[in-house]
Amino acid sequence: MIESLQTAGALIDDATLERFGAGDWRAVASLAPALVKIGTEQGLRCAVWAPNARQVALVGDFNAWDPSRHPMRLRHGTGVWELFMPGVRAGDRYKFAVLGADGILRWKADPLARRAECPPHTASVVDGAELVEWHDGDWCAARPDRQHPSRPVSIYEVHAGSWVRPGGGDDLWERLGERLPPYARALGFTHVELLPVMEHPFGGSWGYQPLGLFAPTARHGTPRSFARFVGHCHAEGIGVILDWVPSHFPEDAHGLEHFDGTALYEHADPREGHHPDWHSAIYNLGRNEVKAMLLASAHHWLTEYHIDGLRVDAVASMLYRDYSRAPGQWIPNRHGGRENLEAIDFLRELTGSVRARGDGTVTIAEESTAWPGVTAPAAEGGLGFDYKWNMGWMHDTLQYMRRDPIHRRYHHGDIAFGFQYAFSERFILPLSHDEVVYGKGSLAAKMAGDPARRLDALRAYLAFMWAHPGKKLLFMGCEIGQWREWDHDAAVDWDLLDQPAHRDVQRLVGRLNRLYGDLAALHASDADVAGFSWTVADDVENSVFAFERSAPGQASLLAVCNFTPVPHAGYAVGASRAGPWQLLLDSSCADRPPSLRNIAAWEEPRHGRPCSLVLDLPGNSTLLFVSQEPQ
Repeated sequence: MIESLQTAGALIDDATLERFGAGDWRAVASLAPALVKIGTEQGLRCAVWAPNARQVALVGDFNAWDPSRHPMRLRHGTGVWELFMPGVRAGDRYKFAVLGADGILRWKADPLARRAECPPHTASVVDGAELVEWHDGDWCAARPDRQHPSRPVSIYEVHAGSWVRPGGGDDLWERLGERLPPYARALGFTHVELLPVMEHPFGGSWGYQPLGLFAPTARHGTPRSFARFVGHCHAEGIGVILDWVPSHFPEDAHGLEHFDGTALYEHADPREGHHPDWHSAIYNLGRNEVKAMLLASAHHWLTEYHIDGLRVDAVASMLYRDYSRAPGQWIPNRHGGRENLEAIDFLRELTGSVRARGDGTVTIAEESTAWPGVTAPAAEGGLGFDYKWNMGWMHDTLQYMRRDPIHRRYHHGDIAFGFQYAFSERFILPLSHDEVVYGKGSLAAKMAGDPARRLDALRAYLAFMWAHPGKKLLFMGCEIGQWREWDHDAAVDWDLLDQPAHRDVQRLVGRLNRLYGDLAALHASDADVAGFSWTVADDVENSVFAFERSAPGQASLLAVCNFTPVPHAGYAVGASRAGPWQLLLDSSCADRPPSLRNIAAWEEPRHGRPCSLVLDLPGNSTLLFVSQEPQ
């Protein structure tokens, strides 16, 4: 007996389905599960795209998971199946029983579900009321200015499940909402960036193999508690960026793989549809419906959860058809090239649609190659992202810091080379989770020398990073000089803060963030080569670097880095102006701010500058000076 209520009219109008088939992401909301009232009946309205299925049925707690009881109705021409099921309540679990084109019955989670069971369980969960009553109107109104390229952006990257460990049955988002935003604010960060929170079957993927692109993972709490967490961040003046993964998806049986008995969301040919690095399926971005679903997911987080930006994962893997593939294992594009034209169009549509919101939300690309114009407008041939991670800077500079200081003279370019392209994109300098896993060691452990010298070098390196052009990103635990590499099943080693040397690293990060926010020279001209000039770029023997940062009408900043443990007394450095320069920060004096002393520059040309300073450079140090009068 069919117990569902079949309405006289369609649940989704033809025009909406046509828009969905044409790739309009706004139409996806009409397919999303919702508790509604039709006539006198209240229940669940749901729909699913499965154009090649022979039959689809709704199964769940409300019908003993019997696929014979509630078949769904096919909207011919669009491949969308729909149903209104009375009596379904918030909290009920459900799936779709999909009889595929191949005759196999598959039990699939709802790709558009707003809530899911906690893994290892795999059902979708009917969600109920609105998320929260938002009180962040002032924050959202100021967001376009806060996230503008001329403003300071300093990001604290966090894996929610291991910043602090979940307690026995408690809601992790509630605990994080109480502790994480005030912590980030106290250290001067402007944003937190969360590794993907979308529901994912395997915790060891850290969220980078998601299946529930509209549902926060149930591991950490409810959708409402996650929304409250975002609200807490905004109340503390902290923006929230989410990592988002449109490049691939895992092949778990309850997910998108062979959804209707055919390669629907993925490419059929493994040379296009299988990712060799991650053993996952690659989205077929040539299908309008797949593009619409992904774009709808992106806007879902920005709209429903007031997220301030999306960091798009693995962009390089999307751009190249031969990514991680040997000759003969990939299919050229229609012009015979290696570029993935469908992915390029998708990324431009993504960034363009986010910019069209006009609310200051941003997109960030994790793109590890030299693809030109990642942050250039699409109209100029670019991809249209607001920011790009500078993976080359991260790789080169960490490679330099790993070397014994006596050998750094032979690798001077590892530091200097990054400045040659620092203004080719709007960059974020990332010291991310990827650099502290899989045997790579922690950030502190990468430094050369004994433990004390490693922490000295870490402080010098962090101060260099904050002085370098580009926005900043630092992974959790790095701000306290954690020795152990990141383990997603363990919390940050907060007990290290009982040791003065590790508190010094944390204090330094806080001071750097405050200077970064206070001095326009450090952030206003991040993407403008006119705001940067070398002073010392070629002192190979001493491994010393010096450069100035400037902004129109503002005081200039001089950074001087000594990347050896050998101090240099009476070291002469060129300067842009005569008169007093104030020492703002000495990374080697991490236990206290430097004494407020001025050092006079006189008019004697040096290093191509009109004036000179003579400094005493401590070993393993970065010194930051500011000119006492705006130029």
